[in-house]
Amino acid sequence: MAASRTFLLTGTHRLSFFFSIPPFRTATTTTASAALQSLPLLNRNRSLSALLHSSSIKCAHETLATHEPPGSSSTLRRPNVVQILEERGLLESLTSDGLRSACSDPSLPPLRVYCGFDPTAESLHLGNLLGIVVLSWFLRCGHKAVALIGGATGRVGDPSGKSLERPELDAGTLDRNISGISNIVRRILSGADADSFVILNNYDWWKDVRLLDFLREVGRFARVGTMMSKESVRKRLESEQGMSYTEFTYQLLQGYDFLHLFEKEGVSVQIGGSDQWGNITAGTDLIRRILQADGAYGLTFSLLLKSDGTKFGKSEDGAIWLSPAMLSPYKFYQYFFSVADSDVIRFLKILTFLTMEEIIELERGMQMPGYVPNTAQRRLAEEVTLFVHGQEGLDEALKATEALRPGAETRLDWKTIEGIAEDVPSCSLPYDQVLNQSLLDLSVSTGLLESKSAARRMLKQGGLYLNNIRVDSEGKKIEAEDIVDGKILLLSAGKKNKMVVRIT
Repeated sequence: MAASRTFLLTGTHRLSFFFSIPPFRTATTTTASAALQSLPLLNRNRSLSALLHSSSIKCAHETLATHEPPGSSSTLRRPNVVQILEERGLLESLTSDGLRSACSDPSLPPLRVYCGFDPTAESLHLGNLLGIVVLSWFLRCGHKAVALIGGATGRVGDPSGKSLERPELDAGTLDRNISGISNIVRRILSGADADSFVILNNYDWWKDVRLLDFLREVGRFARVGTMMSKESVRKRLESEQGMSYTEFTYQLLQGYDFLHLFEKEGVSVQIGGSDQWGNITAGTDLIRRILQADGAYGLTFSLLLKSDGTKFGKSEDGAIWLSPAMLSPYKFYQYFFSVADSDVIRFLKILTFLTMEEIIELERGMQMPGYVPNTAQRRLAEEVTLFVHGQEGLDEALKATEALRPGAETRLDWKTIEGIAEDVPSCSLPYDQVLNQSLLDLSVSTGLLESKSAARRMLKQGGLYLNNIRVDSEGKKIEAEDIVDGKILLLSAGKKNKMVVRIT
Protein backbone atom coordinates (compact mmCIF):
# COMPACT_ATOMS: atom_id res chain seq x y z
CA MET A 1 0.00 0.00 0.00
CA ALA A 2 1.34 3.40 -0.92
CA ALA A 3 2.56 5.57 1.92
CA SER A 4 -0.07 7.98 3.21
CA ARG A 5 0.88 11.62 3.54
CA THR A 6 0.61 13.00 7.06
CA PHE A 7 0.27 16.79 7.03
CA LEU A 8 1.63 18.67 9.98
CA LEU A 9 0.67 21.94 11.61
CA THR A 10 3.02 24.14 13.58
CA GLY A 11 2.99 22.89 17.16
CA THR A 12 1.65 25.09 19.91
CA HIS A 13 3.60 23.31 22.60
CA ARG A 14 6.85 24.67 23.97
CA LEU A 15 10.01 22.63 24.48
CA SER A 16 11.13 22.94 28.07
CA PHE A 17 14.71 21.94 27.37
CA PHE A 18 17.62 23.36 25.47
CA PHE A 19 20.55 21.51 24.02
CA SER A 20 23.66 22.14 22.00
CA ILE A 21 26.34 20.00 20.39
CA PRO A 22 29.58 21.96 20.11
CA PRO A 23 31.02 23.18 17.88
CA PHE A 24 27.68 23.88 16.19
CA ARG A 25 26.70 27.48 16.83
CA THR A 26 23.35 27.98 18.54
CA ALA A 27 21.72 30.08 21.19
CA THR A 28 23.04 30.00 24.73
CA THR A 29 21.66 28.32 27.82
CA THR A 30 19.57 30.23 30.32
CA THR A 31 22.68 30.89 32.39
CA ALA A 32 24.55 32.23 29.41
CA SER A 33 21.55 34.34 28.39
CA ALA A 34 21.44 35.89 31.84
CA ALA A 35 25.13 36.70 31.62
CA LEU A 36 24.47 38.58 28.40
CA GLN A 37 21.66 40.74 29.70
CA SER A 38 24.03 43.28 31.23
CA LEU A 39 25.82 43.82 27.93
CA PRO A 40 24.82 46.43 25.34
CA LEU A 41 23.02 44.86 22.38
CA LEU A 42 25.97 44.97 19.97
CA ASN A 43 28.40 43.55 22.52
CA ARG A 44 25.82 41.00 23.58
CA ASN A 45 25.71 39.55 20.07
CA ARG A 46 29.48 39.57 19.69
CA SER A 47 29.99 37.91 23.10
CA LEU A 48 27.61 35.12 22.15
CA SER A 49 30.18 33.22 20.09
CA ALA A 50 32.60 32.92 23.00
CA LEU A 51 29.88 31.67 25.35
CA LEU A 52 28.78 29.05 22.84
CA HIS A 53 32.07 27.21 23.17
CA SER A 54 32.27 27.27 26.97
CA SER A 55 32.34 24.03 28.90
CA SER A 56 29.01 24.87 30.57
CA ILE A 57 27.12 24.06 27.36
CA LYS A 58 26.61 20.30 27.19
CA CYS A 59 25.69 17.87 24.44
CA ALA A 60 22.07 16.82 24.17
CA HIS A 61 22.74 13.26 25.26
CA GLU A 62 24.71 14.51 28.28
CA THR A 63 21.91 16.70 29.61
CA LEU A 64 18.77 14.75 28.74
CA ALA A 65 19.17 11.59 30.81
CA THR A 66 15.86 9.98 31.81
CA HIS A 67 15.81 9.47 35.56
CA GLU A 68 14.79 5.91 36.36
CA PRO A 69 13.56 4.61 39.73
CA PRO A 70 16.25 3.38 42.15
CA GLY A 71 17.73 0.08 41.13
CA SER A 72 17.14 0.54 37.41
CA SER A 73 19.68 1.79 34.88
CA SER A 74 19.53 5.34 33.59
CA THR A 75 18.55 5.57 29.91
CA LEU A 76 19.74 8.38 27.70
CA ARG A 77 16.85 10.00 25.89
CA ARG A 78 17.33 11.89 22.63
CA PRO A 79 15.32 15.06 21.98
CA ASN A 80 12.44 14.42 19.58
CA VAL A 81 13.69 16.02 16.38
CA VAL A 82 10.31 15.70 14.63
CA GLN A 83 8.67 17.61 17.46
CA ILE A 84 11.35 20.30 17.25
CA LEU A 85 11.01 20.68 13.48
CA GLU A 86 7.23 20.83 13.80
CA GLU A 87 7.34 23.52 16.48
CA ARG A 88 9.65 25.68 14.36
CA GLY A 89 7.49 25.40 11.23
CA LEU A 90 10.09 23.35 9.37
CA LEU A 91 7.94 20.29 8.82
CA GLU A 92 5.34 19.78 6.13
CA SER A 93 4.67 16.04 5.91
CA LEU A 94 5.75 12.55 6.98
CA THR A 95 5.25 9.24 5.23
CA SER A 96 4.47 7.70 8.62
CA ASP A 97 3.89 8.95 12.15
CA GLY A 98 6.11 6.09 13.24
CA LEU A 99 9.05 8.41 12.70
CA ARG A 100 7.92 10.46 15.70
CA SER A 101 8.56 7.62 18.11
CA ALA A 102 11.50 6.11 16.21
CA CYS A 103 13.53 9.31 16.47
CA SER A 104 13.39 9.50 20.27
CA ASP A 105 12.89 5.90 21.45
CA PRO A 106 15.82 5.25 23.85
CA SER A 107 15.69 1.53 23.07
CA LEU A 108 16.48 2.16 19.39
CA PRO A 109 19.83 3.19 17.92
CA PRO A 110 20.23 6.67 16.39
CA LEU A 111 18.58 7.11 13.01
CA ARG A 112 20.63 7.64 9.87
CA VAL A 113 19.06 10.31 7.64
CA TYR A 114 20.01 11.54 4.20
CA CYS A 115 19.38 14.51 1.96
CA GLY A 116 20.29 14.57 -1.72
CA PHE A 117 21.92 17.41 -3.65
CA ASP A 118 22.17 17.20 -7.44
CA PRO A 119 25.28 18.95 -8.86
CA THR A 120 23.47 21.33 -11.20
CA ALA A 121 25.80 24.21 -10.26
CA GLU A 122 29.19 24.70 -8.64
CA SER A 123 27.52 25.96 -5.47
CA LEU A 124 24.42 25.23 -3.46
CA HIS A 125 22.00 28.14 -3.07
CA LEU A 126 19.72 29.41 -0.34
CA GLY A 127 16.95 27.00 -1.35
CA ASN A 128 19.28 24.09 -0.49
CA LEU A 129 20.07 25.53 2.94
CA LEU A 130 16.87 24.17 4.50
CA GLY A 131 18.03 20.61 3.78
CA ILE A 132 21.33 21.30 5.54
CA VAL A 133 19.52 22.94 8.47
CA VAL A 134 17.28 19.88 8.90
CA LEU A 135 20.29 17.53 8.66
CA SER A 136 21.94 19.66 11.35
CA TRP A 137 18.90 19.33 13.62
CA PHE A 138 19.10 15.54 13.32
CA LEU A 139 22.80 15.70 14.21
CA ARG A 140 22.12 17.96 17.18
CA CYS A 141 19.55 15.47 18.45
CA GLY A 142 22.07 12.63 18.41
CA HIS A 143 21.34 11.05 15.02
CA LYS A 144 23.60 10.50 12.00
CA ALA A 145 23.49 12.26 8.64
CA VAL A 146 24.42 11.53 5.04
CA ALA A 147 24.72 14.19 2.34
CA LEU A 148 24.23 12.42 -0.99
CA ILE A 149 25.72 14.15 -4.03
CA GLY A 150 23.93 13.14 -7.23
CA GLY A 151 26.90 12.38 -9.47
CA ALA A 152 24.63 9.94 -11.34
CA THR A 153 21.19 11.53 -11.03
CA GLY A 154 22.70 14.89 -11.96
CA ARG A 155 23.34 13.44 -15.42
CA VAL A 156 19.58 13.00 -15.82
CA GLY A 157 18.05 16.00 -14.05
CA ASP A 158 15.17 16.08 -11.57
CA PRO A 159 11.95 17.34 -13.25
CA SER A 160 10.38 18.28 -9.88
CA GLY A 161 9.33 21.91 -9.90
CA LYS A 162 10.77 22.47 -13.39
CA SER A 163 8.86 23.52 -16.49
CA LEU A 164 11.69 22.56 -18.85
CA GLU A 165 14.16 19.70 -19.00
CA ARG A 166 17.49 20.55 -17.39
CA PRO A 167 20.39 21.10 -19.79
CA GLU A 168 22.86 18.22 -20.04
CA LEU A 169 26.15 18.77 -18.22
CA ASP A 170 29.49 17.47 -19.51
CA ALA A 171 31.73 15.32 -17.32
CA GLY A 172 34.16 18.14 -16.50
CA THR A 173 31.37 20.46 -15.33
CA LEU A 174 29.83 17.70 -13.24
CA ASP A 175 33.14 16.99 -11.52
CA ARG A 176 33.62 20.68 -10.69
CA ASN A 177 30.06 20.94 -9.38
CA ILE A 178 30.42 17.79 -7.27
CA SER A 179 33.63 19.08 -5.75
CA GLY A 180 32.18 22.53 -5.07
CA ILE A 181 29.00 21.22 -3.43
CA SER A 182 30.89 18.65 -1.36
CA ASN A 183 33.19 21.37 -0.02
CA ILE A 184 30.24 23.59 0.94
CA VAL A 185 28.37 20.85 2.82
CA ARG A 186 31.58 19.71 4.52
CA ARG A 187 32.38 23.27 5.61
CA ILE A 188 28.93 23.99 7.02
CA LEU A 189 28.64 20.68 8.89
CA SER A 190 32.30 20.57 9.87
CA GLY A 191 31.37 20.40 13.55
CA ALA A 192 29.95 16.88 13.21
CA ASP A 193 32.33 14.06 14.09
CA ALA A 194 33.40 11.55 11.45
CA ASP A 195 31.12 8.81 12.83
CA SER A 196 28.01 11.01 12.61
CA PHE A 197 28.29 12.60 9.17
CA VAL A 198 29.46 11.44 5.76
CA ILE A 199 29.25 12.64 2.15
CA LEU A 200 28.49 10.02 -0.52
CA ASN A 201 28.23 10.15 -4.33
CA ASN A 202 25.53 7.98 -5.94
CA TYR A 203 27.66 7.55 -9.06
CA ASP A 204 29.79 5.17 -7.00
CA TRP A 205 27.07 2.51 -7.20
CA TRP A 206 25.22 3.58 -10.37
CA LYS A 207 28.33 3.27 -12.55
CA ASP A 208 28.18 -0.53 -12.18
CA VAL A 209 24.42 -0.94 -12.75
CA ARG A 210 23.40 -2.44 -16.12
CA LEU A 211 20.11 -1.49 -17.75
CA LEU A 212 18.79 -5.04 -18.13
CA ASP A 213 19.67 -5.88 -14.54
CA PHE A 214 17.95 -2.72 -13.32
CA LEU A 215 14.78 -3.44 -15.31
CA ARG A 216 14.66 -7.00 -14.00
CA GLU A 217 15.51 -6.30 -10.37
CA VAL A 218 13.86 -2.89 -9.88
CA GLY A 219 11.74 -1.90 -12.87
CA ARG A 220 9.30 -4.79 -12.53
CA PHE A 221 8.35 -3.57 -9.06
CA ALA A 222 7.53 -0.05 -10.25
CA ARG A 223 3.87 0.61 -11.07
CA VAL A 224 3.43 2.94 -14.05
CA GLY A 225 0.09 4.16 -12.72
CA THR A 226 1.72 5.25 -9.47
CA MET A 227 4.57 6.94 -11.34
CA MET A 228 2.11 8.79 -13.57
CA SER A 229 0.14 10.05 -10.57
CA LYS A 230 3.14 11.87 -9.05
CA GLU A 231 2.54 15.63 -9.02
CA SER A 232 5.88 16.42 -10.69
CA VAL A 233 4.97 14.08 -13.57
CA ARG A 234 1.37 15.24 -13.97
CA LYS A 235 2.35 18.90 -14.18
CA ARG A 236 4.92 18.25 -16.85
CA LEU A 237 2.62 15.99 -18.89
CA GLU A 238 -0.02 18.73 -18.86
CA SER A 239 2.48 21.34 -20.05
CA GLU A 240 3.18 22.25 -23.65
CA GLN A 241 6.74 20.88 -23.44
CA GLY A 242 5.72 17.50 -22.02
CA MET A 243 8.27 15.18 -20.43
CA SER A 244 11.03 12.97 -21.76
CA TYR A 245 11.38 9.30 -20.83
CA THR A 246 14.71 10.17 -19.17
CA GLU A 247 13.01 12.61 -16.79
CA PHE A 248 10.12 10.20 -16.21
CA THR A 249 12.53 7.58 -14.86
CA TYR A 250 14.21 10.02 -12.45
CA GLN A 251 11.92 9.05 -9.58
CA LEU A 252 13.04 5.42 -9.98
CA LEU A 253 16.68 6.46 -9.83
CA GLN A 254 16.15 8.45 -6.63
CA GLY A 255 13.96 5.68 -5.26
CA TYR A 256 16.73 3.15 -5.86
CA ASP A 257 19.19 5.48 -4.09
CA PHE A 258 17.05 5.22 -0.96
CA LEU A 259 16.82 1.45 -1.33
CA HIS A 260 20.61 1.15 -1.74
CA LEU A 261 21.30 3.40 1.27
CA PHE A 262 18.69 1.57 3.37
CA GLU A 263 20.18 -1.84 2.55
CA LYS A 264 23.90 -1.04 2.43
CA GLU A 265 24.34 1.99 4.71
CA GLY A 266 21.59 1.62 7.30
CA VAL A 267 19.86 4.85 6.22
CA SER A 268 16.19 4.82 7.21
CA VAL A 269 15.07 8.44 6.65
CA GLN A 270 15.11 10.61 3.54
CA ILE A 271 14.40 14.33 3.83
CA GLY A 272 13.68 16.88 1.12
CA GLY A 273 11.63 19.88 0.07
CA SER A 274 7.90 19.46 -0.50
CA ASP A 275 8.53 19.10 -4.24
CA GLN A 276 10.47 15.88 -3.47
CA TRP A 277 7.48 14.02 -2.01
CA GLY A 278 6.96 11.89 -5.12
CA ASN A 279 10.64 10.91 -5.33
CA ILE A 280 10.80 10.11 -1.61
CA THR A 281 7.71 7.90 -1.64
CA ALA A 282 9.09 6.13 -4.72
CA GLY A 283 11.96 5.04 -2.45
CA THR A 284 9.84 3.93 0.49
CA ASP A 285 7.63 1.98 -1.95
CA LEU A 286 10.60 0.17 -3.53
CA ILE A 287 12.01 -0.70 -0.10
CA ARG A 288 8.69 -2.23 0.93
CA ARG A 289 8.16 -4.11 -2.34
CA ILE A 290 11.69 -5.35 -3.04
CA LEU A 291 13.17 -5.80 0.44
CA GLN A 292 9.86 -6.60 2.14
CA ALA A 293 11.01 -4.26 4.90
CA ASP A 294 9.39 -1.64 7.09
CA GLY A 295 11.09 1.22 8.92
CA ALA A 296 11.87 3.48 5.94
CA TYR A 297 10.56 7.02 6.44
CA GLY A 298 10.24 10.19 4.41
CA LEU A 299 10.09 13.73 5.76
CA THR A 300 9.51 16.92 3.79
CA PHE A 301 9.77 20.60 4.63
CA SER A 302 8.12 23.54 2.91
CA LEU A 303 9.96 25.48 0.25
CA LEU A 304 11.54 28.75 1.37
CA LEU A 305 8.92 31.44 0.62
CA LYS A 306 8.30 35.01 1.72
CA SER A 307 5.05 35.97 3.42
CA ASP A 308 3.71 37.18 0.05
CA GLY A 309 4.21 33.70 -1.44
CA THR A 310 7.21 34.58 -3.62
CA LYS A 311 10.44 32.60 -3.49
CA PHE A 312 12.97 33.63 -0.87
CA GLY A 313 16.53 33.22 -2.05
CA LYS A 314 16.63 35.34 -5.19
CA SER A 315 18.05 38.85 -5.50
CA GLU A 316 18.18 41.28 -8.39
CA ASP A 317 21.56 39.78 -9.25
CA GLY A 318 20.32 36.17 -9.19
CA ALA A 319 20.56 33.28 -6.71
CA ILE A 320 21.87 33.66 -3.17
CA TRP A 321 24.80 31.25 -3.35
CA LEU A 322 26.36 29.54 -0.32
CA SER A 323 29.87 29.62 -1.80
CA PRO A 324 31.91 32.67 -0.74
CA ALA A 325 33.58 32.56 -4.16
CA MET A 326 30.21 33.18 -5.85
CA LEU A 327 28.68 35.51 -3.26
CA SER A 328 30.72 37.29 -0.62
CA PRO A 329 29.83 36.75 3.07
CA TYR A 330 29.16 40.51 3.20
CA LYS A 331 26.55 40.34 0.45
CA PHE A 332 25.08 37.17 2.00
CA TYR A 333 24.80 38.97 5.35
CA GLN A 334 23.20 42.03 3.76
CA TYR A 335 20.53 39.90 2.08
CA PHE A 336 19.29 38.66 5.45
CA PHE A 337 19.72 42.07 7.05
CA SER A 338 17.21 43.46 4.53
CA VAL A 339 14.49 40.87 5.26
CA ALA A 340 11.04 42.38 5.82
CA ASP A 341 9.64 42.64 9.36
CA SER A 342 6.78 40.36 8.28
CA ASP A 343 9.24 37.54 7.50
CA VAL A 344 12.08 37.90 10.01
CA ILE A 345 10.59 35.95 12.94
CA ARG A 346 9.57 33.00 10.75
CA PHE A 347 13.04 32.89 9.20
CA LEU A 348 14.62 33.00 12.66
CA LYS A 349 12.61 29.88 13.51
CA ILE A 350 13.45 27.88 10.39
CA LEU A 351 16.98 29.06 9.53
CA THR A 352 18.64 29.49 12.93
CA PHE A 353 19.18 27.38 16.03
CA LEU A 354 18.12 30.02 18.54
CA THR A 355 15.74 28.71 21.20
CA MET A 356 12.07 29.47 20.73
CA GLU A 357 12.26 31.52 23.93
CA GLU A 358 14.89 33.81 22.42
CA ILE A 359 12.92 34.18 19.19
CA ILE A 360 9.72 35.00 21.08
CA GLU A 361 11.67 37.60 23.06
CA LEU A 362 12.91 39.17 19.82
CA GLU A 363 9.35 39.18 18.45
CA ARG A 364 8.07 40.80 21.63
CA GLY A 365 10.81 43.42 21.41
CA MET A 366 9.68 44.40 17.92
CA GLN A 367 6.34 45.51 19.40
CA MET A 368 7.89 47.57 22.18
CA PRO A 369 8.33 51.38 22.14
CA GLY A 370 11.91 52.31 21.46
CA TYR A 371 12.63 49.21 19.37
CA VAL A 372 15.72 49.80 17.26
CA PRO A 373 14.79 49.00 13.62
CA ASN A 374 16.43 45.89 12.14
CA THR A 375 17.53 44.46 15.51
CA ALA A 376 15.83 41.14 14.69
CA GLN A 377 17.18 41.26 11.13
CA ARG A 378 20.71 41.82 12.42
CA ARG A 379 20.40 38.75 14.66
CA LEU A 380 19.06 36.70 11.75
CA ALA A 381 21.89 37.85 9.47
CA GLU A 382 24.53 37.08 12.09
CA GLU A 383 23.20 33.61 12.94
CA VAL A 384 22.75 32.44 9.34
CA THR A 385 26.07 33.91 8.17
CA LEU A 386 27.83 32.23 11.11
CA PHE A 387 26.23 28.87 10.24
CA VAL A 388 27.07 29.06 6.53
CA HIS A 389 30.39 30.92 6.50
CA GLY A 390 31.75 30.34 10.00
CA GLN A 391 33.21 32.90 12.37
CA GLU A 392 35.74 34.11 9.81
CA GLY A 393 33.03 34.78 7.24
CA LEU A 394 30.84 36.56 9.78
CA ASP A 395 33.76 38.74 10.89
CA GLU A 396 34.44 39.59 7.24
CA ALA A 397 30.78 40.53 6.68
CA LEU A 398 30.62 42.69 9.81
CA LYS A 399 33.89 44.40 8.95
CA ALA A 400 32.73 45.16 5.42
CA THR A 401 29.40 46.44 6.75
CA GLU A 402 31.27 48.76 9.10
CA ALA A 403 33.58 49.82 6.27
CA LEU A 404 30.61 51.12 4.31
CA ARG A 405 29.67 53.46 7.15
CA PRO A 406 31.44 56.82 6.80
CA GLY A 407 33.13 57.87 10.01
CA ALA A 408 33.45 54.28 11.25
CA GLU A 409 36.48 53.63 13.42
CA THR A 410 37.23 50.25 11.85
CA ARG A 411 40.64 50.32 10.19
CA LEU A 412 40.28 49.55 6.51
CA ASP A 413 42.55 47.11 4.71
CA TRP A 414 42.78 46.17 1.06
CA LYS A 415 40.78 42.94 1.47
CA THR A 416 37.90 44.70 3.25
CA ILE A 417 37.58 47.38 0.58
CA GLU A 418 37.79 44.80 -2.22
CA GLY A 419 35.05 42.86 -0.44
CA ILE A 420 32.60 45.72 -1.00
CA ALA A 421 33.87 46.66 -4.46
CA GLU A 422 31.22 44.51 -6.17
CA ASP A 423 28.48 46.53 -4.50
CA VAL A 424 29.71 50.08 -5.14
CA PRO A 425 31.11 51.88 -8.22
CA SER A 426 34.84 51.44 -8.82
CA CYS A 427 37.55 52.59 -11.18
CA SER A 428 41.28 52.06 -11.79
CA LEU A 429 43.93 54.80 -12.01
CA PRO A 430 47.72 54.76 -12.36
CA TYR A 431 49.65 55.47 -9.17
CA ASP A 432 51.13 58.69 -10.54
CA GLN A 433 47.66 60.05 -11.34
CA VAL A 434 46.57 59.54 -7.73
CA LEU A 435 49.60 60.48 -5.61
CA ASN A 436 49.63 64.20 -4.73
CA GLN A 437 46.29 64.64 -6.51
CA SER A 438 43.82 67.02 -4.87
CA LEU A 439 41.01 65.09 -3.18
CA LEU A 440 38.48 67.49 -4.69
CA ASP A 441 39.85 66.86 -8.18
CA LEU A 442 39.99 63.09 -7.59
CA SER A 443 36.36 63.09 -6.45
CA VAL A 444 35.40 64.58 -9.81
CA SER A 445 37.75 62.60 -12.09
CA THR A 446 36.61 59.28 -10.60
CA GLY A 447 32.94 60.18 -11.04
CA LEU A 448 32.12 60.32 -7.32
CA LEU A 449 30.84 63.88 -7.72
CA GLU A 450 29.87 65.75 -10.88
CA SER A 451 31.86 68.94 -10.36
CA LYS A 452 34.52 70.54 -8.20
CA SER A 453 31.97 72.98 -6.81
CA ALA A 454 29.78 70.02 -5.78
CA ALA A 455 32.82 68.42 -4.12
CA ARG A 456 33.60 71.67 -2.29
CA ARG A 457 29.98 71.95 -1.03
CA MET A 458 30.06 68.34 0.16
CA LEU A 459 33.30 68.99 2.03
CA LYS A 460 31.92 72.12 3.73
CA GLN A 461 28.84 70.14 4.78
CA GLY A 462 31.12 67.56 6.43
CA GLY A 463 30.18 64.79 4.01
CA LEU A 464 33.44 64.09 2.13
CA TYR A 465 35.43 61.09 3.37
CA LEU A 466 38.71 59.43 2.45
CA ASN A 467 38.93 55.83 3.67
CA ASN A 468 36.02 56.58 6.04
CA ILE A 469 37.85 59.54 7.61
CA ARG A 470 36.14 62.90 7.21
CA VAL A 471 38.15 65.50 5.32
CA ASP A 472 37.74 69.14 6.32
CA SER A 473 40.52 70.81 4.32
CA GLU A 474 40.03 71.88 0.70
CA GLY A 475 43.78 71.57 0.22
CA LYS A 476 43.89 67.86 1.10
CA LYS A 477 46.06 65.89 -1.33
CA ILE A 478 46.47 62.14 -1.59
CA GLU A 479 49.61 60.99 0.20
CA ALA A 480 51.34 57.60 -0.02
CA GLU A 481 50.05 56.59 3.43
CA ASP A 482 46.47 57.28 2.30
CA ILE A 483 46.66 54.48 -0.28
CA VAL A 484 45.52 51.41 1.66
CA ASP A 485 48.15 48.67 1.45
CA GLY A 486 49.52 50.56 -1.56
CA LYS A 487 46.61 49.29 -3.66
CA ILE A 488 43.31 51.03 -3.08
CA LEU A 489 41.30 54.05 -1.88
CA LEU A 490 37.70 54.41 -0.68
CA LEU A 491 36.06 57.77 -1.39
CA SER A 492 32.68 58.65 0.13
CA ALA A 493 30.30 61.55 -0.43
CA GLY A 494 27.60 61.33 2.20
CA LYS A 495 26.41 57.97 3.56
CA LYS A 496 25.58 56.16 0.33
CA ASN A 497 27.63 57.64 -2.50
CA LYS A 498 30.97 55.78 -2.70
CA MET A 499 33.79 55.06 -5.11
CA VAL A 500 36.50 52.39 -4.86
CA VAL A 501 39.70 53.52 -6.60
CA ARG A 502 42.12 50.73 -7.50
CA ILE A 503 45.73 51.86 -7.98
CA THR A 504 47.45 50.28 -10.96
